[in-house]
Amino acid sequence: MKLHPTKLQGVYLIVVAPLADARGNFARTFCVETLRRAGAAFGPVRQMSISVNDRKATLRGLHWQAGPRPEAKIVRPVRGRIFDVALDLRPASPSFKQWFGVELNAAHQNALLIPQGCAHGFVTLQDDCAIEYVMDADFDPALARGARWDDPAFAIAWPLLPAMIGERDRVWPDFVG
Repeated sequence: MKLHPTKLQGVYLIVVAPLADARGNFARTFCVETLRRAGAAFGPVRQMSISVNDRKATLRGLHWQAGPRPEAKIVRPVRGRIFDVALDLRPASPSFKQWFGVELNAAHQNALLIPQGCAHGFVTLQDDCAIEYVMDADFDPALARGARWDDPAFAIAWPLLPAMIGERDRVWPDFVG
């Protein structure tokens, strides 16, 4: 696996290099040493989750976990394609309130590493998507935070308008910070 830095400090696009033969392929999708060498802040793994989304244009996010137990996450579609967004909400960061978006595709086996202090969201680009999350902190509902997907403070250029949004994600207040 290879880590490609993005315009947001600590956010990496993870690209795998599958070894292919007549049986199919095999690829390393997670490697602590590769993350360490790149200076990526992640680990140890504490939880894994999966998000299954039946319909194209389903939006989830933007979510993060606040201190004292913030979380970093690695997000990878295991079925389908998504437009994945990391949003920098670290006030001391040079990219504060900036976002990075990328298409993640299960066929390409690519992923995005979102560090602590950054929000995450995605919109499905096709029906029948499943997205795997690997997190370095236990989920704590009391620390769960969110920002509205269309908040003008961020001006995220989503590739399509969401058709399905959970009520909680629809009504987050305008970001103040």
